Amino acid sequence: MKKTRENLRNVAIIAHVDHGKTTLVDAMLHQAGLFSAHEKIAERAMDTMDLEREKGITIMAKNTAIPYKDKTINIVDTPGHADFGGEVQRILKMVDGCLLLVDASEGPLPQTRYVLSNALANGLSIIVVINKIDRPDARIAEVLDEVLELFLDLDASEEQCNFPVVYTIATTGTATMDMTVDGKNLLPLFDLLVEKVAPPEYEEGHPLQLQITSLDYNDYVGRIGIGRVSNGYINSGDTVLMTDGTEEEGGTKAKITELFGFTGLKRVPIKTAQPGDIVAIAGIKGIKLGDTLTDVETPKPLPALKIDEPSLEMVFSVNTSPFAGREGSLLTSRQLQDRLHKEILGNPSLQMEETDSSSSFRVIGRGELQMAILIETMRREGFEMCIGKPTVRTRVENGQLMEPFEYLVIDCPEGYLGTVTQLLGPRKAKMLKMINHSTGWVRLEYEIPMRGLIGLRVALIVDSRGTAIVNNVFLGWRPHTGEFHRTINGVLVADRTGRATSYALENLQERGVLFISPGDEVYSGRIVGENSRDRDIWVNPTKEKKLTNMRQSSSDDAYQIHPARIMSLEMALEFIEENELVEVTPKSIRLRKRLLTELENRQSVRNS
Repeated sequence: MKKTRENLRNVAIIAHVDHGKTTLVDAMLHQAGLFSAHEKIAERAMDTMDLEREKGITIMAKNTAIPYKDKTINIVDTPGHADFGGEVQRILKMVDGCLLLVDASEGPLPQTRYVLSNALANGLSIIVVINKIDRPDARIAEVLDEVLELFLDLDASEEQCNFPVVYTIATTGTATMDMTVDGKNLLPLFDLLVEKVAPPEYEEGHPLQLQITSLDYNDYVGRIGIGRVSNGYINSGDTVLMTDGTEEEGGTKAKITELFGFTGLKRVPIKTAQPGDIVAIAGIKGIKLGDTLTDVETPKPLPALKIDEPSLEMVFSVNTSPFAGREGSLLTSRQLQDRLHKEILGNPSLQMEETDSSSSFRVIGRGELQMAILIETMRREGFEMCIGKPTVRTRVENGQLMEPFEYLVIDCPEGYLGTVTQLLGPRKAKMLKMINHSTGWVRLEYEIPMRGLIGLRVALIVDSRGTAIVNNVFLGWRPHTGEFHRTINGVLVADRTGRATSYALENLQERGVLFISPGDEVYSGRIVGENSRDRDIWVNPTKEKKLTNMRQSSSDDAYQIHPARIMSLEMALEFIEENELVEVTPKSIRLRKRLLTELENRQSVRNS
């Protein structure tokens, strides 16, 4: 017999990156009175990782519980970037409804489509939140029409298309149901949540079912599994059966040593949890994402989680440059392997494979940002490593070679329209739509092979003087479109070890764009700049001016050195070619050749 928990609501906030999810949750937490007057709360309290605060994006989904009137609202803040789609897919299994946040100016973007399609597939009730209605360029009526078009495009049912709408300004914490009335607080949003999101349902007398949809780690209690109790009750100290849902019989018995509930941002120890509760469980060794905790006597495991398969791979290897060991403390292949294995255990959208070399490991993920976040996290922990060029995986279906495709949206000023289309042509991109809002900006929509995205972001930013805005989301597997035919600039490579001088760099900057400044240390094989032509040149950036007794009046004039192009990790990963590596240490990001001398590189070209 089906029953409901009327005093509970489980809701996820989904949206495209940077549309205001975390800021809105912040305002909800403050207005729920969870923080005392003297309590110091950081801005974007749900962003707990340093990288999340620095980049202004959500990477890991977080859960919080907000009391409202006589009810508890569990809210999950999800990532908005396409590379963390696996996180969103898992989290939607924990909730009964969604707040779909859409920017009042930008409207639905690729990730909005992706997260909405997942929410509709799970049959969740959806509330549309038009956020940032105070923007001077807000176009609320048009955005609402675009959202409805998106619902229809995704084959939503008639009931799902009759979605409720609320208008918010997350930064000031106000919401209104009627655009003619200014919002005063978020009470209209809370009321709508309670009214429109269905309470959790469960079967009376059904044995325990709890699926782990998120993992955490604590140095004191070890790995922590987070999930929702679908049916039954769970108590601290219970012995349960842990199964991955793929086995007909069997599983592992485990004891719940600690059980936590959520109050605001805090985890609170509890004795028992009821159906619908989102809880954290400690003490189970070897617990994995997707595992079901169920009754030992009458096991009823839930189906295994399905996550979009990863499609982009990079090779991680130990640092072999002459500067290895100067800045990091974790250098060996064993330390690298153990760290990558630990990451794969907590993130099912990543995979790891062995390579021919014992010092290299192939990591497969969803996109360059996901990989860059992993690399950045590791370098902050003290790792030194070398990363190879990102490559896209292919597969064969019914005798045909298939490759992953992406849905790409580019917003750029009208003046750069020709530049953008010229860049995308050789990358086999197919234009789907071009929208001109008559504001001086144009929106271009494309289908493009994932291979075509590698290096595209850097090229667009450089050629559009930093004005182009690029968004993409996975589209599916399509027949392979053949090789690209495009010109790639060569690089300037140092031919010796030493310290770069102003005298040498002033002459070298005429050949292209420099990546180093006077005084930087270089070694043979380090890439010091981008050549303006399509071939590599080995150069001497350490050359010094010979002093003579005869001096001209202009001989001591100051050197005019152009500012170096500072390569971020993401830019470096997109820039390198097959025979190049990114050297990553806790303090530096350097580009280098795989082989460190000019002779070795010439021989490898001759032998290939």
